[in-house]
Amino acid sequence: MGKYDLLAKDIIKKVGGKDNIVSLVHCVTRLRFNLKDESLADDEALKHTEGCITVMHSAGQYQVVIGNHVPQVFADVCNLANIKTEAAPEKKRMSFREKSLDLISGIMMPAIGILCACGMLKGLNSILAYLGLYSDADGIYILLNAIGDSIFFFFPVVIGFNTAKKINMNPFLGLIIGAALCYPTINGTDVPLFGHVINTTYTSTLLPVILIVFLAKPLESFFNRVIPDMIKTFITPMLVLLIALPIGFVVIGPLANMLSNGISQSVLSVYKLNPIIAGFLVGGLWQIMIVFGVQIVLVVLCITNIIAGTPDPILAFTTFVTFSTTGMIFAIWLKTKDKSLKQIALPAWISGFFGVTEPAIYGILLPRMKQFVLSCLCGAFAGAATAALGLKYHTMAGMGLFEIPALLDPAQPGRSLIYSLIAASVSLVVGFVVSFVTFKDEAPLNTKDEDTSEKYKKDVIASPINGKVMALDQVKDAAFASGTLGQGVAITPTEGKVTAPFDGTVVMLFPTKHAVGLMSDHGCEIIIHVGMDTVQLSGKYFEAHVKEGDRVKKGDLLISFDKDAIEEEGYSLDTPILVTNTKDYMEVIAINNSGSTVHCGDDLIAVL
Repeated sequence: MGKYDLLAKDIIKKVGGKDNIVSLVHCVTRLRFNLKDESLADDEALKHTEGCITVMHSAGQYQVVIGNHVPQVFADVCNLANIKTEAAPEKKRMSFREKSLDLISGIMMPAIGILCACGMLKGLNSILAYLGLYSDADGIYILLNAIGDSIFFFFPVVIGFNTAKKINMNPFLGLIIGAALCYPTINGTDVPLFGHVINTTYTSTLLPVILIVFLAKPLESFFNRVIPDMIKTFITPMLVLLIALPIGFVVIGPLANMLSNGISQSVLSVYKLNPIIAGFLVGGLWQIMIVFGVQIVLVVLCITNIIAGTPDPILAFTTFVTFSTTGMIFAIWLKTKDKSLKQIALPAWISGFFGVTEPAIYGILLPRMKQFVLSCLCGAFAGAATAALGLKYHTMAGMGLFEIPALLDPAQPGRSLIYSLIAASVSLVVGFVVSFVTFKDEAPLNTKDEDTSEKYKKDVIASPINGKVMALDQVKDAAFASGTLGQGVAITPTEGKVTAPFDGTVVMLFPTKHAVGLMSDHGCEIIIHVGMDTVQLSGKYFEAHVKEGDRVKKGDLLISFDKDAIEEEGYSLDTPILVTNTKDYMEVIAINNSGSTVHCGDDLIAVL
């Protein structure tokens, strides 16, 4: 059983069941589903599921934002839903924009992690050489530099494999197309072909191999149809390579290189007009791009520049946006008196130092729109500061603190490191100060007319059931009677219905419908457990009128049950009402004496 099995089961259920899942991948913080019918997914229930931050519809995908532990949740979802991660996904109807983003993500995302790893190795190598541990003529420097450079030099091999896999073509055929383009004797030298002399370079390129693989796909499909099964496993790839590579080398490749250079120069020309304004705009828009899931566009442009040997300023503008956001969340964590917000903010600012800001954006900033707008302005400042210091991406690297090696200029690593630390510190401090000055906890409701005798009362839990009150220690179940699951009371019902004891949210509903968990608007968490051992009825005689994630008002019907039928089956209907977060309160007080009669809506428990 996986660590996140329960969360995985919940997610599968709320996206419409495993039969509704076409395919599933994940990025740093999100599960990215392709669903047969997105209308079957319950957005609101997922947003209110513990362990899920929010839900996004982007790039033709149904995205569930999880946070740093998404790989473990992904593994458990795949295991429970029998999802084969290598299986080719079924196609679903998508708009042109969605198809484009899905294609870019499918080609680039599998390579991002290893790109960052190699980039960090290059940055580390530069730092160690700068510190004098060895020189750039030493064997260890040469070896580490070769390891770091390898993926950038042979990038067509990686992208050829990914592209072929994405478009359901033999991925090893795509790999060989990329490898052929990197062959030393045909790069940067005169090659006479078909009456023309071709002199071009395909190592460290991106677009040529993608377009050539796209040409190879219909050729492969055609030859697979017409060539006998006995020989097509080797004849088909031979014919595809024989046709696609010469056309690609002579026609497609040079045109693709021209297009790539044109795009790169266009982007850089915007930067050259006014670097600080460009940094301000990119930094300010970065978090909005994350919200809409289109940040991959800037990443691809950056990779195109880097593998071509051109330092990229555009993605560099986003590096310290995460630091300004982290500073804001740290200030909120220090300042807030709201315990639930503190619980969200603590892991959010810690993960922010490592470049993962989705928990901060979706869990804290977006629900407080003023803070989100301010975070965008702080991000704009961070981008402008990066531009003013002249920092650029020289390689790919990790995120957050691990992104700094990407900014190290091999010619001046020491200066780049100092400037990067200055930019990180200033961005962090600006974000912290802005949020510390502007953030205020939401004022509690209805406090002006509150009676002084009630000023310390945090919540009153009304009776959810008509019946007779019983002291909790009289319940014939040691776990309930001992209070280890929470303090409270029990009620012996006289009617088969359970109503909401306060305004709040349904946070848990047992599949057998015999128990429900609620959280009040003030943070009081309770569980209402109808009967003893009634879980063994497997839902028989119970009917739920709400689902997890529903908002409820005091008095709303939650569960109905056949009281007589359950008692005839031999089950006790003594129903504990427990405050499960008892430790958050000074005292949990039963308002009614044992044996007294209560009705739905009567005051039952006070928490102080």
